[in-house]
Amino acid sequence: MRFEDRVVIVTGAGKGIGKAISMAFAKEGAKVVLAGRTEPDILKVSEEIIGFGGKGLPVVCDVMQEQSIVDMVAKAYDEYKSVDVLVNNVGLRGPVLPVAKMDKQQWNETFAANITGTMLATREVLKYMIPNRKGAIISISSDFGKRGEADRSAYCCTKWAQVGFTQCLAREVSKYGIRANCVCPGTVAGDRIMTLVKAEAKRLNISEDEYYKMLVSETLIGRLVTADEIADAVLYLASDASSGINGQSINVCGGTVFN
Repeated sequence: MRFEDRVVIVTGAGKGIGKAISMAFAKEGAKVVLAGRTEPDILKVSEEIIGFGGKGLPVVCDVMQEQSIVDMVAKAYDEYKSVDVLVNNVGLRGPVLPVAKMDKQQWNETFAANITGTMLATREVLKYMIPNRKGAIISISSDFGKRGEADRSAYCCTKWAQVGFTQCLAREVSKYGIRANCVCPGTVAGDRIMTLVKAEAKRLNISEDEYYKMLVSETLIGRLVTADEIADAVLYLASDASSGINGQSINVCGGTVFN
């Protein structure tokens, strides 16, 4: 197994991409710390992992609260005496508003969750990775971190920020044997996207089917990417097989962006 006994922290581990990443690491032998704000969700993921013989430690954590992040990482280390991989997965959709009508509170909340939370979790795991002179940090950005999108400035800005943060981080910590990379998903198939489809179709005054087809038409593969495909990329970037990759942002978007 690629990650036998390695300790992996995944934020936003209770659903969607975070759950897929957590399950994939556990199946490869990792001890997975399931950090999430909604306790029933992370407990359910933990039960599934334990059910197939894996190791999953649920820890309630709100990445918008600094002390909550500090406590979560400390608990992970106290339990397993190491932190080998961090996956910054939390992503708040943020307001869907033009800049001319932007709400400052919603803007700030999006930054708090998507980029400040990323920084704080990274800061905390570095307390353990730097002395050990090894580690991998993977942040889940977005194809919106590679392009602008009308009415999505708050979300896009935070995802661009994650890409920039990752490049800065890689230059800072590579001397300690630590690598930092991003995965930039496109629109991901699943329950969450159907909630978005309903909201956006209503906002644009079109049918849900029309909006869904619009999303698919942006790809080159004729479908939306899956959470498991995102997880595959994350595990690759956390593995020794990607030892030559550092400071990069890998698109897993079906071809919506190329850079």
